[in-house]
Amino acid sequence: MDADVLVIGGGNAALCAALMAREAGASVLLLESAPKAWRGGNSAHTRNLRCMHQAPQDVLVDAYPEEEYWQDLYKVTGGNTNEHLARMVIRASSTCRNWMRRHGVHFQPPLSGALHVARTNAFFMGGGKALVNAYYRSAASLGIEVRYESPVDKLEIEEGQFKAAWCNGQRITAKACVLAAGGFESNREWLRQAWGQNERGEWPSDNFLIRGTAFNQGVLLRHMLEEHQADGIGDPTQAHMVAIDARAPLYDGGICTRIDCVSLGVVVNREAKRFYDEGEDFWPKRYAIWGRLVAQQPGQIAYSIIDSKAIGRFMPPVFNGVKANSLAELAHKLDLDASAFEATIAQYNAACQTGQFDHTVLDNCHTQGVMPQKSHWALRLDKPPFFGYALRPGVTFTYLGLRVDDTAAVRFNDIPSHNLFVAGEMMAGNVLGKGYTAGVGMSIGTAFGRIAGLNAARVAQSLSVLSGPVADEKQEHASH
Repeated sequence: MDADVLVIGGGNAALCAALMAREAGASVLLLESAPKAWRGGNSAHTRNLRCMHQAPQDVLVDAYPEEEYWQDLYKVTGGNTNEHLARMVIRASSTCRNWMRRHGVHFQPPLSGALHVARTNAFFMGGGKALVNAYYRSAASLGIEVRYESPVDKLEIEEGQFKAAWCNGQRITAKACVLAAGGFESNREWLRQAWGQNERGEWPSDNFLIRGTAFNQGVLLRHMLEEHQADGIGDPTQAHMVAIDARAPLYDGGICTRIDCVSLGVVVNREAKRFYDEGEDFWPKRYAIWGRLVAQQPGQIAYSIIDSKAIGRFMPPVFNGVKANSLAELAHKLDLDASAFEATIAQYNAACQTGQFDHTVLDNCHTQGVMPQKSHWALRLDKPPFFGYALRPGVTFTYLGLRVDDTAAVRFNDIPSHNLFVAGEMMAGNVLGKGYTAGVGMSIGTAFGRIAGLNAARVAQSLSVLSGPVADEKQEHASH
């Protein structure tokens, strides 16, 4: 055998699996498809981890109990989630930080401001790139072998059991394997196939930008679903998709391209019409629906419009907004019909009800008599200069994946494999049927990466596969 445990992937979930397997005594080989400079996949673009806690806890303020976390997740997914697995993730999020610190991850003190997540999310000092680098340093110190530029294009599986992987023409064997190679968001052809053509004759995915890595082509995911008939889960059109600056690069624009002023103004499509409630809920709970909303608009483009009252109330993006001293001038610069645009803004302004504006709470500033309504933070757009940001759908990761149970085992005809496991984006659809809330992707990857790695190591050592609760217990033992 080339290793006791083979881990395929190079992001957070893969690294958690590799570290856990090595801590449990297994020899580990990790294959990362990207070059070393681009290692880490989408995890390099992350910032935080959503964490359950019953009381103030190191970098987390107040409390964020299990039931509130679950309700937040249930709401954004519309109930399209496996509650048992979701609650496993939630509970694991409360105990993983000490283990992460042991492997070199640092957390920053809570920040005040417009993010509203100091209570719910722990932020990585230096962001996701620092987290990924810390894990790779720890992997090196523990003797984990890492091979870069090593994409896996096929697996040998017999009767649901992993035998070998093929990488760059080489056959690699291991006693157990963890799949953590990401979704298919960077595969333009697969996105086009999944989204198809709309009623306007457009191919919506042609206008999508990819927030993260260019290396998540979904080769291994498709191979598992089509060649090996592994049990799948999820809708291929569902994804963590946000509204980002239309000027962002095709790949790897990351978080800094997100536009966060949506709830402080209005959003119009290219026909200068509003199409959704901009103030439905706090931005961290709603930012992830806006990519899909924009994808449904003509030309897959929209425009976030604010006035000067909003400046300083949101995290500024990397690109400056288009600035104008009048609405007519802004419409001209954004190539919108000025009459239609001014009429939309006038209708919105007339509908704004006087209230006590407070962007830190669900305030009573709302609209009345206009559709769509704006439920909170509705202030008239009347103080120049005005600003506009063109928006495109930005795909972070796709939700089509492999069905799992609480052991993280891949399933074939509803029978779990004895030695093949999956973590991260390749199985996130079990928890995220649709929607998203900030930091939950890292929670899923960390929880299931650790479970998959530990169970793979136990298999490699010819011991029984552990279930989720027992894996949690073993993880806690390992953390001490």
